[in-house]
Amino acid sequence: MKIALFSAEKQHHLGVVRGDQIVSLTAIDPETYPPCIKTFIERGNTFPSLEGQLSFSLDSVEIDVPIASPEKIICVGLNYIDHCHETGMEPPKSPVIFSKYANALTGHQTAVEIPVNSSEVDFEAELAIVIGKEAKRVSEEEAEEYVFGYTIMNDVSARDLQFADGQWSRGKTADTFAPTGPYVVTRDEIGNPHNLAISLTLNGETMQDSNTSNLIFNIPQIVSFLSQSMTLRPGDLIATGTPPGVGMGRSPKVWLKDGDQMDVTIEKIGTLSNYVQG
Repeated sequence: MKIALFSAEKQHHLGVVRGDQIVSLTAIDPETYPPCIKTFIERGNTFPSLEGQLSFSLDSVEIDVPIASPEKIICVGLNYIDHCHETGMEPPKSPVIFSKYANALTGHQTAVEIPVNSSEVDFEAELAIVIGKEAKRVSEEEAEEYVFGYTIMNDVSARDLQFADGQWSRGKTADTFAPTGPYVVTRDEIGNPHNLAISLTLNGETMQDSNTSNLIFNIPQIVSFLSQSMTLRPGDLIATGTPPGVGMGRSPKVWLKDGDQMDVTIEKIGTLSNYVQG
């Protein structure tokens, strides 16, 4: 299933996308299906029959950020070899981990704000894992059982702040620096997450164009690795790294500016669109 949070007629809904329509689960039963994907995952809810239920045209609704308050937003850096090369860094021997915070989350068709203290803001298209159940010390063989589904994240980064500090937190987690969505697609519908086309366009020009088959560390490796030291919980987000083509790796470098339009597309999920403000 492809699920989303959306607003229509001044009300919030949890919905299932079917073609160009979105069916409201909340309208079926607001107690069982409140407008919260994290709650849906935590409760282990099943999907009801969608036939004849209240639906809206996707063009008529506002898609909200899918999970607004995850316990954790974990990111994997340097997880495509070509991206390592363009940044001048050696491919890592184990996953490079950093965090973003909930203040960075924003949704589809919202503004990414350039901080007043940065002039080198960059884009990073990423496949993100949505954890489905508590995972602690799980093996690689069982790790995918703990994945609920997948979504898109744009790991926006202020490079001047990122590299000034000796660690990445300030440059990675400014307000609006984690656009996410528009949908969460369940694991069964994705099938193989390691063969998905992933791309980013900036003002209509393709900047990143790759495939998740090029990940250095795959989904089971990432989930298992993290679970050895921290308990993953339902609704946690894990961004899996970005392919080559980011602005800092270009000559001349390309930094985001006011009015820019970013569109991240991942096969079987959709397109996450955001504009730049600053």
